[in-house]
Amino acid sequence: MCGICGILQRDPAQPVDEARLRRMTETLRHRGPDGEGAHVDGPLGLGHRRLSIIDLSDAGRQPMSSPDGRLWITFNGEIYNYKELRADLEQRGSRFRSQTDTEVLLQLYAADGPDCLRKIIGMFAFAVWDAQARSLFL
Repeated sequence: MCGICGILQRDPAQPVDEARLRRMTETLRHRGPDGEGAHVDGPLGLGHRRLSIIDLSDAGRQPMSSPDGRLWITFNGEIYNYKELRADLEQRGSRFRSQTDTEVLLQLYAADGPDCLRKIIGMFAFAVWDAQARSLFL
């Protein structure tokens, strides 16, 4: 399984030390040998170590952003019903860049907010940063 980590500063004026976040991510190398990523936005930093399973392309890199850049996700786990959720989201007008359950989860969160948890079946941990609202959902 992938490895995820993050930092949220209590003081919103205090930016995250990206080098520290990358060191945290590096300690998770054994969880995800297929890639790594980090996203820093002021007081928030998300880190990810990737174990590619569903979509092996670069389109599955994390942290992943929504098309408008407002939402950012780092995700570990598996959403068992992601194909059904994707089909529902496509019927509602969502468009996808990857075949990942990560992107389905991100788009479901964008559409339904925290209520997305009522729809997903699986084992998982994730964090979503809303850059506009400056809020973190874990």
